[in-house]
Amino acid sequence: MPVFLRRTSGAVLAYAIATQGAWADLTAEQVWADWSAYLGGMGYDVAGTESRSGDTLTITDFSMSMGIPEQDSAMSFSMPQITMTDQGDGSVRIGLPEVFPLTFVFSVEDEAPVTGTLTYANRNMSMVATGDPDDMTYDYSADQVSLRLASLEADGETMPADALSFLLEMTAIAGTSEMKLGEMRDLVQSFTASGLTYALSFDDPDSDDAGNFSGTLSDVRYSGTGSLPTSFDATNFSDMLKSGFAFDALMSYGAGSGNMAAKGDGDDFAMTSSSQGGDFRIAMDASHVVYDLKGRQSQISMTTQELPFPIDLAMAESGFKLDIPTHAGDDPQPFGFGMNLTGFTMSDMIWGMFDPAGALPRDPATVALDLSGMVTVLVDFLDPTVAETLEATGGAPGELNELTINQLLVSLVGAKLTGTGAFTFDNSDYESFDGIPAPSGVANLTLSGANALLDKLIAMGFVSEDDAMGARMMMGMLAVPGDAPDTLNSKIEINEQGHILANGQRIK
Repeated sequence: MPVFLRRTSGAVLAYAIATQGAWADLTAEQVWADWSAYLGGMGYDVAGTESRSGDTLTITDFSMSMGIPEQDSAMSFSMPQITMTDQGDGSVRIGLPEVFPLTFVFSVEDEAPVTGTLTYANRNMSMVATGDPDDMTYDYSADQVSLRLASLEADGETMPADALSFLLEMTAIAGTSEMKLGEMRDLVQSFTASGLTYALSFDDPDSDDAGNFSGTLSDVRYSGTGSLPTSFDATNFSDMLKSGFAFDALMSYGAGSGNMAAKGDGDDFAMTSSSQGGDFRIAMDASHVVYDLKGRQSQISMTTQELPFPIDLAMAESGFKLDIPTHAGDDPQPFGFGMNLTGFTMSDMIWGMFDPAGALPRDPATVALDLSGMVTVLVDFLDPTVAETLEATGGAPGELNELTINQLLVSLVGAKLTGTGAFTFDNSDYESFDGIPAPSGVANLTLSGANALLDKLIAMGFVSEDDAMGARMMMGMLAVPGDAPDTLNSKIEINEQGHILANGQRIK
């Protein structure tokens, strides 16, 4: 089921779009031919019975299927009917029933297939295609669209209705997609939805395991661009990228909330969450992959059987970013990594577990890291065969050449550490630094509030006087006093001879 949705949702949604305002002649047969060519180019076997009555072309028993050789499996998808109506002004209206079943089959060699039915429903949906065969524009709108799991059969048995349920619903949807056909199929897409709701639950009939997950998002927005080869193998991601497949997509939401509850083996767990917005960007082409996630004003509350009170956490901002090259080659390529947890707080009940007297400052904490650099990609690690070899041998997919610390920030319990730095790495020397390529470069660090924090930890009994003295001696070796009280500065240098220096003094 997840594999099926991942590999077919983009293909189907790319066509569930359209608007009025024609500016060139387009026929229903041309739209259907483009659907068939698009899906066929992705490796699907497309079938459907065509019949023309007046201005309307009807495709009945529509189906698309694909084999997945590397998994010895196959999947298929079918729906009862699609209509495409010439409107007399060069535009084509695409029609679907308000409610209809979507059936799917996912089979693995020597195993019983997993089959199921999804119920698709829409209210006041409008879909119209305009343009010409090589440059089609689709616009779509609907008051509501939903997808619900109606039935599922696995291992030759029909699962009880309460064993697994799934619902996805969007409201007030509107969007546009433009497809230009040349050497590549270029796409520009956008859509908005006033709300998105999801719900998933399971109840294992053979055990006590059960759970449910639900949530809502408001003011959902999506924009993206992409390029698709006219023919490619959708089951081989590496080959897709090499053939020119690329996309850059951004989804954002205004506010969100979620609920989760699970039980099993006598343990119960529950969590609620909320946020005031966020966004998620993913981009991919033959040279690199980018993930960029951001959240704002998030709150989380968890309850477990191990604790008699809820675990309440909050953060003003959170983020994660990864930009890695994917193309194997001899030349170094840029990469980036970043994360931040800004304005993190937790409830007084949690603080009270280890600081009941309130000795430690409870100001919001922040942790941030921003790295960039250069790496040499040695192998095509997105190729399934290569990935299996790396996993079996423990081999590395690449070599680190350069690393720049653009930002290091840790601020909590009254202390603050900041830093920047830049290093290069000698990949011919893995002996000088115990199995990592020998680095050379400089890092500049500043630490404030450390001595005051040590004094508080001693008073709380967390740190002994002897341990605190050892920590202060270590700070004295690695750092020098700064201009402000209780501030230490440190310049850590590693030279090409493998020597480590702290503020000009060799320590290794």
